[in-house]
Amino acid sequence: MGNKREFSVEYKKEIIKLVTEQGKKVTQVAKDIGVSEVSVRRWIKQYGIHGEDAFPGKGKLRPEDEEIRRMKKKMADLEEENAILKKAITIFTKPVK
Repeated sequence: MGNKREFSVEYKKEIIKLVTEQGKKVTQVAKDIGVSEVSVRRWIKQYGIHGEDAFPGKGKLRPEDEEIRRMKKKMADLEEENAILKKAITIFTKPVK
């Protein structure tokens, strides 16, 4: 199970060029490098969608995904601050007995 190979960004781009620019068949390229056709097709699709940001690397996010993550965190922080302020308002506006 633990024999999953990892390929560099440059290597994936070279494989994509073999198919897209040199017209090689996905099946032959996949066979030559010893990966599944599905992997090669996925690399081509990801590169087509995200271009140079397609393969950010382990533990890293594409710039747009990083921005979404940052905005979600900011929104959660603001919602928490809002809840605290609402509680404070109810505490300070209670009538004194």
